[in-house]
Amino acid sequence: MDLQILDHRLRVTSISKNGLVNYTHPLIKLIFLRNRTRCKFFSLTETPENYTVVLDEEGFKELAPSEHLQVESSIWLPLNVASNGNASSSSQAVGVTKIAKSVIAPLAQQHVSVFMLSTYQTDFILVREKDLSVVISTLNEEFNIFKEVEGEYVPVGCQDFTNGLLKNGKEVVQPTVHPVLIPLNQFCVMSLDPDTLPSIATTLIDVLFYSNSPKEESESSTGQDLECIKFFSFSLIDGYVSLVMDTEAQRQFPADLLFTSSSGELWRMVRIGGQPLGFDECGIVAQISQPLADGDISAYYISTFSFDHALVSPEGFPMTPVAIETKLYLGK
Repeated sequence: MDLQILDHRLRVTSISKNGLVNYTHPLIKLIFLRNRTRCKFFSLTETPENYTVVLDEEGFKELAPSEHLQVESSIWLPLNVASNGNASSSSQAVGVTKIAKSVIAPLAQQHVSVFMLSTYQTDFILVREKDLSVVISTLNEEFNIFKEVEGEYVPVGCQDFTNGLLKNGKEVVQPTVHPVLIPLNQFCVMSLDPDTLPSIATTLIDVLFYSNSPKEESESSTGQDLECIKFFSFSLIDGYVSLVMDTEAQRQFPADLLFTSSSGELWRMVRIGGQPLGFDECGIVAQISQPLADGDISAYYISTFSFDHALVSPEGFPMTPVAIETKLYLGK
């Protein structure tokens, strides 16, 4: 398989809920007027806490500094696993589990923090630019590694980088055990032709900027399940659109414009973290994705500024809490 280092230098930011009014105009511009911003990598995810915005340096210029904008200090580079030169497609219902053992686990062992962004089309593994030498050294034996330069992929070898294994001098430690939340929502992962974005502009703006959070459920079916949560993700990356939304939001969109995989799966969410996770801890994604991969359970994975989220296939969901609990609470 090939590992592609894409030609984007990304920033990971957060906009507070009460500060959204200050950024509505630039966000609408980034979504609908991409030719004017020259932004090629843009992702906006709403959670109950905030809006996570991941975007390239051209897009980042649109976000004016303010007290409502938090910016993670690092530059992040997106990696993509490809088979025979083609991007690994999450629409095949494999998602992050396909790369859990070959990419995520080895990087966790080398104390490399990753930020995951699964979309309808592929799974992006974001790593800090300063950790690139560690990434190359760690994954060179498993993958043919290429770096995108002006639209062409150029082979990269270890000789091009100093050996960075464990370069930060820290011992590889076991990640902190984090609680998980399983909300009641069912989610869908969808896409659409970017040329049809104007047709859903009113609905998309309403859902992103004006919708209320789902009503809380007073009772839950198990001790772990809690209320429905607000979660909506929109990505426009290299001309491809990806949408993640719950079934309540989906009903607001015209069905003939959105498309999903042939089976039209609905997904359940596992939300990771009792307190904001931060960006320096390593192994959180591996902690969740490895037991799912061991159980052959398909999953998408979306990191946000505060918490992580795994979307699990309906077939595998009955086994998911058991698999994750075994990993987390028994320390295996």
